[in-house]
Amino acid sequence: MEISHCLMDRGFRITFVNTEFNHARVVAALPKMGVVDGQIRLVAIPDGMAPDDDRNEVGKLCECILHVMPGGLEELIRKMNESGHDKITCIIADGTMGWAMDVAAKMRIRGAVVWTVPVSLCALMFHVPKLIEDGILDADGFPTKHQMIKLSPTMPEFSTNHLVWICVGDRDTQKSIFRYLFECSRAVKFADWFLCNSFYEIEQSAFDLYPNILPIGPLLAGRRLGRLEGNFWPEDSTCLSWLDEQPACSVVYIAFGSFTIFDRRQFHELALGLELSNRSFLWVVRPDLTGASSDAYPDGFEARVAGRGRIVGWSPQQTVLAHPSISCFLTHCGWNSTMEGMSNGVPFLCWPYFADQLQNQIFISDIWKVGLQLKHDSSGIIPKEEIKGKLDELLGDEGIRVRSLELMQTA
Repeated sequence: MEISHCLMDRGFRITFVNTEFNHARVVAALPKMGVVDGQIRLVAIPDGMAPDDDRNEVGKLCECILHVMPGGLEELIRKMNESGHDKITCIIADGTMGWAMDVAAKMRIRGAVVWTVPVSLCALMFHVPKLIEDGILDADGFPTKHQMIKLSPTMPEFSTNHLVWICVGDRDTQKSIFRYLFECSRAVKFADWFLCNSFYEIEQSAFDLYPNILPIGPLLAGRRLGRLEGNFWPEDSTCLSWLDEQPACSVVYIAFGSFTIFDRRQFHELALGLELSNRSFLWVVRPDLTGASSDAYPDGFEARVAGRGRIVGWSPQQTVLAHPSISCFLTHCGWNSTMEGMSNGVPFLCWPYFADQLQNQIFISDIWKVGLQLKHDSSGIIPKEEIKGKLDELLGDEGIRVRSLELMQTA
């Protein structure tokens, strides 16, 4: 959506293609007033799943997408071209929708791929055939043994335990995701341009390995009235006036993106950790963050933290992170959140969930050194004492604060 607005500002007409499921969520989350009609045309095609199917079943979703969406996209473009009003001259696709480049090639339309993950991860995907040839991965993408992978002498190492498809679901799901990503990696080679939401200084070795990938990041929203944001939930902007009342660098911001799910025990430990920290906080708790109902919080928690805690269903995150009252960002380390936090000089407390987030955490804590990692206990839970202790350590580390501000200037 950020790229769409950048292109629209330069005179291009944009048709934004979403799945029917996500399109409905985006439209429902639009503000009731103020969106300029027709600035970007929002359209949808089926993803192949039934309306009530669980899109968190990622393996099934990947299989359905490959089976249904290429034909749906081709049909949509053909109808638009035949109408004569909006002849499509270029397809821009997320790298995880790389199959769209097959459609572009078939219809003789120019194509661009946009990577919304680190370029280092793209490099890893491009190297998969070689990893299979070298016996590091088997034909289904599973590591033959646990080891560290280094694509070039200057690139950071990857753990085979952190491969994107290995971090989701059971073995069948992992196999389906691998096949999907492998197919997308094959198809993107038809693209005329390769773009990424990153910049040279933070991934120099990966850009040196793939110099044809153009860094256009950080992609950040220009928050103008009437601008389509593409959110899945309505934003609660009342938290901004609450932030205005807080002292500088005093509020911990907690948000885990649009996909992370917590079980009840871990959710309670997080809540109690925030309470134990005795710090002010702004916490984004999506309606589907836990499987529990409205009694998900520990008994009495909301009353006990009412004076210093604010909980919202969804926030205007870029505006929040730019607010002077924010002290740090407790995050799932999604790449968009990582770029947004970095661009505002905010230190990170890392709590990755799956996919590229595990590798992004390593960039944040070990390479850029602008954040800390949370550690699980022997039962796989991050306890409240660990949350409180790491917050104290992070906010007491002047070196992390200085490096965060330096990285902001570079961004």
